[in-house]
Amino acid sequence: MIFDSRRRRARLDRSATRFHGADFLHARAAGNAVASLEVILRDFAAVVDLSALPGPFECALEGTVAADRVGPVMTAGDPAAPGAASLGLADGSIDLVISLMTLHWANDLPGALVQIRRALKPDGLFLGTLLGAGTLKELRAVLTQAELEVTGGAQARVSPFADGFDGAGLLQRAGLALPVVEVDRLTVRYPNLFALLNDLRAMGETNVLAGPVRPLTRGVLARATEIYAERFAEPDGRLPATFEIINLAGWAPSQTQQKPLPRGSAKVRLADALGAREYGPGDAV
Repeated sequence: MIFDSRRRRARLDRSATRFHGADFLHARAAGNAVASLEVILRDFAAVVDLSALPGPFECALEGTVAADRVGPVMTAGDPAAPGAASLGLADGSIDLVISLMTLHWANDLPGALVQIRRALKPDGLFLGTLLGAGTLKELRAVLTQAELEVTGGAQARVSPFADGFDGAGLLQRAGLALPVVEVDRLTVRYPNLFALLNDLRAMGETNVLAGPVRPLTRGVLARATEIYAERFAEPDGRLPATFEIINLAGWAPSQTQQKPLPRGSAKVRLADALGAREYGPGDAV
């Protein structure tokens, strides 16, 4: 088990009253999902939001051209929670599943995606976002270096995140068709390290790795602040923090979907389509 689900629930509960002051990542992820829906000309009657912190999707949807095509949004189980039946959705019952900024906490991400695929009707759509591997790369580096210098040993402080290149494979492994993966990178500038840490606490995105966690001492935090400034500070002294949002889209299989042609069935050679000469062995180039 990578993550401690009880610790994660406690972090989310603690962040509830502060979340709206630091919901910019969730708002951006929701905007990405709505932008995808705006170019899909079909209706989604049964819609469920599986985000651990629901709300941003409906806010982003309001007033858009997609709003008239999306039915009332229900909330259900957390796909990152433990247990094979955590979603509580009947198989083949949902037209559109949304999961924003939650799946990077799943101990069994492929299993969570399988649950989502089973809940979808044939040709139902899944739109999800999760944090990617480039997220908080600066913070990860400075905390590791500071803890090594001050205590002689370092503990993992930033979660391992999925790589964007893994997204399509994960969707296909879960049985979702026509997978699309896009990576959205942004840099947020902070006046100091503590402002960044406060935002992470307000988002519920602090460390929930399983196992004992040593509290960060004042000495480690002080040294981390120095290292962050030395290595990453911009000319005005502000500290950049990288976030990487992986946007996923996949469809439940259906007989009506387009399928690739079988190998060898092409009617036109690639060389002819490109207007290029085809060379054989021994031909001069």
